[in-house]
Amino acid sequence: MPLALLWVVTPGLEVSAGSCLGLVDSVSCEGRHPRIPLVSGFGRRARNGANRGMGSWSAGRKHGEPRSKVRSSLVVNPAAAGDLAVSSEEKVYNVVLKQAALVNRQLRSKGDLEVKPEIIVPGSLGVLSEAYDRCGEICAEYAKTFYLGTLLMTPERRKAIWAIYVWCRRTDELVDGPNASHITPTALDRWEARLEDLFQGRPFDMLDAALSDTVTRFPVDIQPFKDMIEGMRMDLRKSRYENFDELYLYCYYVAGTVGLMSVPVMGIAPESQATTESVYNAALALGIANQLTNILRDVGEDARRGRIYLPQDELVQAGLSDGDIFAGRVTDKWRNFMKKQIKRARTFFDEAERGVSELSEASRWPVLASLLLYRRILDEIEANDYDNFTKRAFVGKVKKLAALPVAYTKSILRPNRTPSLVRGPSK
Repeated sequence: MPLALLWVVTPGLEVSAGSCLGLVDSVSCEGRHPRIPLVSGFGRRARNGANRGMGSWSAGRKHGEPRSKVRSSLVVNPAAAGDLAVSSEEKVYNVVLKQAALVNRQLRSKGDLEVKPEIIVPGSLGVLSEAYDRCGEICAEYAKTFYLGTLLMTPERRKAIWAIYVWCRRTDELVDGPNASHITPTALDRWEARLEDLFQGRPFDMLDAALSDTVTRFPVDIQPFKDMIEGMRMDLRKSRYENFDELYLYCYYVAGTVGLMSVPVMGIAPESQATTESVYNAALALGIANQLTNILRDVGEDARRGRIYLPQDELVQAGLSDGDIFAGRVTDKWRNFMKKQIKRARTFFDEAERGVSELSEASRWPVLASLLLYRRILDEIEANDYDNFTKRAFVGKVKKLAALPVAYTKSILRPNRTPSLVRGPSK
């Protein structure tokens, strides 16, 4: 599911028992929960939890291009994309437009995002500080590389990213954690109601309080958060995807949303000439790319859970079936199928990389490092001869360290902006 920022977060971070921060208890019991005042003593200690995708800033359709251009170029079998492809893209595109419009209203004349001053409620300063510190501790404990990346940001942006990370992690834990069997659609409805409360300044617990404060100081909209919860609902009811369009929508819900949440916090470079919409599209594509990479890496693991996150129509076209995946056989048919899936993921990464240079200076390096490292997972799948049934592709520490100076160099040597990033709408 989601991830973001040195979105070098270790892909597929393994976690141990326990629902993250007592979420199962707080969202699966009957009735609405009392809202806890900000100044109360609250907060539960985090235990291990996983986050599928907050390693994802992202990039996609360029401003002025037809809405279907990027999508159609990434579908392995364009003929399979019918009305559903248009509806899925339209749904995502409309969210992108809404996010871009919200940020545009908050832009300073110099082009940088305004960070509203922290509003101090008497008696709440210590609690808020503790809430953000706890979010930072969770990031440092369970996503070490991600945490190091956040240290490159300004204190205000760093704390906000921590709060978003923790919310995404807790949300993902609901359906992927050790107590996932106890989670029902009704429980997710309650979690969404709780989200709405915190956006209205009524946090339930300490970690909610950190996010509640964040969304008052940055132009962060609730829709991507609600869409991520919708991705959790999909995981409860769906274990197969008929075509890439269905899978695209799922990837948006569980990972692309993180990019939309994070752009207002990471900031757009004051000197950027790109449209806000194009930067959000860039954020979207990295989320999609990261999630597709997770899916390709985890084919065997997902199959053992009875799940196949691969387009069914493309499997059939390749002469493959669910039975082949459950059997875990690496054949020439499988290799050819995987080559096409990897090519598609790399195309999304390429789209994303073209947008990284439009971020604020403090965000470019960690995001680019994340992108380079996640993309290398695809190289490791190839190095394993496409055996993603019994071998887990990962990027070793040496390669991670080697990627950091490369990412840094690219982040300071901003390429000339291409006309496609700065041109106006097509006529």
